[in-house]
Amino acid sequence: MFQAAAIDIENKAEFYRQLAQQLQGLLEGERDMIANAANTSAVMFQMIPDLNWAGFYILRGDELVLGPFQGKPACVRIPVGRGVCGTAVREGTSILVKDVHTFSGHIACDAASRSELVVPVRNGNDIIGVMDLHSPLPSRFDTDHQVGIERLAQIFTAATTF
Repeated sequence: MFQAAAIDIENKAEFYRQLAQQLQGLLEGERDMIANAANTSAVMFQMIPDLNWAGFYILRGDELVLGPFQGKPACVRIPVGRGVCGTAVREGTSILVKDVHTFSGHIACDAASRSELVVPVRNGNDIIGVMDLHSPLPSRFDTDHQVGIERLAQIFTAATTF
C-alpha cells in the first residue's frame, strides 16, 4: 500500500526523484491502465503542491477522452489540435503554459486554473493520451516540473499494459 512519505519540495529534482520512486513502488505488479492512471492521478494530486486538477486524457481516434483524474469535473472530449491537451498530441511534445489566458484556444474546464502542464503518454512511439496538470497559480510549472512529470509518465507507461 502507498504511504505518503515526506518529500523535500524545496529541491525539485530530489522531490521528483522521490515521487518517481514512490509511484514505481505503488504501480509495481499492476498492469491495468485504468487502475494505474487512477493511482498516478491520486499520487500527483496529493503530493504535488498547488494543483487543482491532475489526470489523464486517453486518445480515442481523433479526440482525447477524459480518463481517471483528481479535481473538479472536467471537459469530457477534446479534439486533437484544440486546447493545450490537443495541441500536445498534435505536436507530439510536452507543453508548459505559465498563464492559460495567453494560450490561444485554451479550453477552460475550471475557471480557477491559471497554469497548465501537459505531457504526452506514449506506448512505444505512439501517443496514447496525455497527463494533464492544472494549478490556480500563474507560472506554477517550470522545466524542472516538466522533466519530473515526464519521468512519472514513463513510469506509468512501463508499468501498464495497453
